[in-house]
Amino acid sequence: MAVLAFDNGARLSADIGGTFTDIVLDRGDARWSRKLLTTPAAPEHALLRGISEILDEAELHASDVTRFVHGTTLATNALIERRGSRTALLTTSGFRDVLEIGYEGRYDPMDLRLEKRAPLVPRELRFTVPERLSARGDVLVPLERGAFDPIVEALRANEVESLAIGFLHAYVDPRHERLARDIVQARCQSLSVCLSSDICPEIREYERISTTVANAYIQPLVASYLDRLAAELARIGLRCPVMLMASGGGLMPLELAKRVPVRLVESGPAGGAVFAAGLAAELGEHRVLSFDMGGTTAKICFIAGGEPQVARVFEVDRAARFRKGSGLPLRMPVVELIEIGAGGGSIAGVDAMGRIVVGPQSAGSEPGPACYARGGDKPTVTDGDLMLGRISPARFAGGTIHLDRRSAERAVRGHVADHLTLDPVDAAFGTIEIVDELMANAARVHGAELGKDVAEHTIIAFGGAAPLHAARLAEKLGVSRVIVPRNAGVGSAIGFLMAPLAYEIVISRPLRLDGFDPAAVQQVLDDLATRVRAALNDLGGLEGKVMITRQVDMRYVGQGHEVTVPLPEGPPSATQLRSAFEMRYAKLFGRTIPDAPLEVISWQARLAQATWCPAPAEPATAAAPPRPVARRAVFDAGAGGVVDHAVYERSDFLPGARVCGPALVVEDETTTVVTGGFTVGLDARGHLILDRARTGGPPA
Repeated sequence: MAVLAFDNGARLSADIGGTFTDIVLDRGDARWSRKLLTTPAAPEHALLRGISEILDEAELHASDVTRFVHGTTLATNALIERRGSRTALLTTSGFRDVLEIGYEGRYDPMDLRLEKRAPLVPRELRFTVPERLSARGDVLVPLERGAFDPIVEALRANEVESLAIGFLHAYVDPRHERLARDIVQARCQSLSVCLSSDICPEIREYERISTTVANAYIQPLVASYLDRLAAELARIGLRCPVMLMASGGGLMPLELAKRVPVRLVESGPAGGAVFAAGLAAELGEHRVLSFDMGGTTAKICFIAGGEPQVARVFEVDRAARFRKGSGLPLRMPVVELIEIGAGGGSIAGVDAMGRIVVGPQSAGSEPGPACYARGGDKPTVTDGDLMLGRISPARFAGGTIHLDRRSAERAVRGHVADHLTLDPVDAAFGTIEIVDELMANAARVHGAELGKDVAEHTIIAFGGAAPLHAARLAEKLGVSRVIVPRNAGVGSAIGFLMAPLAYEIVISRPLRLDGFDPAAVQQVLDDLATRVRAALNDLGGLEGKVMITRQVDMRYVGQGHEVTVPLPEGPPSATQLRSAFEMRYAKLFGRTIPDAPLEVISWQARLAQATWCPAPAEPATAAAPPRPVARRAVFDAGAGGVVDHAVYERSDFLPGARVCGPALVVEDETTTVVTGGFTVGLDARGHLILDRARTGGPPA
């Protein structure tokens, strides 16, 4: 069983998604879980109700909980739905329109009607002051206090709630940004102010300012929510440390999260990737495709050697699916995954060309899919799965939500079947096939971008909807092995309990190796060390073993992108940096460029303290297969019609027991569909393992 590094008490986690709020309570020797509909107007309501119910079930008190970890879509949704605070931008003269210009290029050169996303800050709220630093940090134009008089008046007149300050080259020297903050806050005490030198001290002014603006835009909203949540947790007696799941796969304290809420974007998916990475390490799976499908979206992430792919830049709120450059860029550490609107609540319909389309719009939790009978009248993926026989109406979400098949059929008929003159079941099958193909295509595209052969990977499927679709996805991708973990329906929330306490620091200090200056390098390392000490303090003065990993971003002079290489212990020499870069570059691209000049662009440090470590388990011995508890007619894609499926209770499987598909394995949180091409068994840790039968499955 997994072991916690920092405590042995009861640990609680909560993942607030667009449709469901998942709660997990883990005491080491036992685990409880809850899945409730999210309450969008006040996300903490469902969370607090779930905490109360799960503590009652476990017969524990709030005071017994030693750590609470939380992940939320609040930051992401605020950016996508444009419901953050009224935000202004203060920048260097001449750079007022940097948010509007962006990358300048068009993400789709062939689309003559292309429309770019509007900036978070409209032009009338973007202000400039005369000031200028050189790329070396020298003051070229000093910042004058008198320039702020009209700006302060405009901020007051426009009732601005939050201000982002992003000056040119502030990543080298933050003095002008800090002076501007002090001047403004002295006259506007209630104004929330974010500095680019604090949020993203890196080169590339568009991405740096975009990230700072996003942080300022969501900060009042997120801080207000976290303050309310902290007060409510204290009211119910939960006085343990509260941690937030960050986008890079680590945890950070609540107070730090309030200052840099932009790092909470994609926190739920990051928790899912951590969950899959932990399982991969436990099970010795070296190449894994993490498949997380919930009520609103599906997330796919590649994991190698027990570690998820991590990127430094990603986009939120893309105008075009899979189109790089069509969204809002955020420069910060983030688990690299691809996310599509293909969850259980994704809405299906027919487009102008007579094709079935699914998503990205979702029915969410209010009103939810039509089968919830809560006022929704549009067909969703969940409605389709219900009509195909995959879901038991009385067993959904542990029986807390009774599904109405007639409402699902009425929605599918009215919005899909009648438009295409199809039988409602055939229309439901078409809907499910479309969403499965969307996910398969996303995995193929993401794999091609990363140079990976998808078929060589094992799928780890979790989230309430993923086990329903994982076997079919595996058939489409040519994957031979699927793992449905224990408590798969609340996988991301479990991942929160496996994540390390961590924080990433990046500073840009360009340095050419042919002009290598040891004193300048030492100054950069001293600056990095100062920021590391500050981060340790922000993380609560970590006790015990803290791993600090240092890296640098390097490139050949003239290139537009960098390669990240490890930084040796102590002050590095030019020879060491070149050797490390060439080794990494050759591994990525198969060659190096002899004698070409090199430069370092950014310097990184990552602090991490493990909270969980995998423990070995004895291999499962053979056991007798369980007896089916029922049989159910389920529409099978390979057969093209209804096929009789044996229904098994997951709790009836003993470690080592195995049965052949077609079958359904049911539990409170989800249902695993085992197609005829797979067998399914239970391993010693309680995970379901689907292996492709020797005869192979039906054609995709």
